[in-house]
Amino acid sequence: MSVDAVLSRIAEIRTQIDALRGTPTTAAASGSTASGAASSGAFADALATATGTGTAATTTSAGAASTAGATAAPATSVDAGRGTLATGSGATGSDVVAAAEKYLGVPYVFGGESRSGMDCSGLVQTVFKDLGVTMPRVVPDQADMGVPVGSLQDAKPGDLIIPKGEQHIVIYVGEGKVLHAPRPGKDVRIVDNWYKDSDIATIRRIVPSEATAPAATPTVASAASAQSVTDLQTAALLSAMRVGSAA
Repeated sequence: MSVDAVLSRIAEIRTQIDALRGTPTTAAASGSTASGAASSGAFADALATATGTGTAATTTSAGAASTAGATAAPATSVDAGRGTLATGSGATGSDVVAAAEKYLGVPYVFGGESRSGMDCSGLVQTVFKDLGVTMPRVVPDQADMGVPVGSLQDAKPGDLIIPKGEQHIVIYVGEGKVLHAPRPGKDVRIVDNWYKDSDIATIRRIVPSEATAPAATPTVASAASAQSVTDLQTAALLSAMRVGSAA
């Protein structure tokens, strides 16, 4: 490559650097991705010019395309912990209620845990499974999960109420009502809560009652832009060094 061609290429890279420096740091995620892919391609192209190879740009572009086309892996199931909330699934108390309402009308079947029939603890286990949370199968074990809630006054939708004796379990849906699979001959239903605090062994909260606001990430776009500028500056320097060695 002639000296004039290399100098022309350096001028193009400087123009790209100036353009990147003028890019707002609050760009949308899609704009940031496109800018990052373009700058990566420019870096690879300049690097290929400096080293005398012609494959770097193609390889980098393919990698960028592969990254852009990738999709997030499905969330895996998390265990309901003892003494802690199962935050990993992203589910909230309202999600628990919504998932449980899908089983309204399913007949009670002892030992059942499907739409063809389920018992009280089978219902609870299935509801949380639908939300990506693994719960034990029987009431006494379910009564150990999550964190305790002090009283009915503190209960939130999605909390589990276990009466003394731990022979039954219901899902609190709010406004003094519960959802449960009662007994043979009945189906999954919502009824007025009949338990008093004195009747209850424990109330358990398995997932957060409300969603937690995601942490702000204002520096991601600016960091990507700064890295792109650095890459292009490095490419320009490599090109200039090659011109010097050729002379």
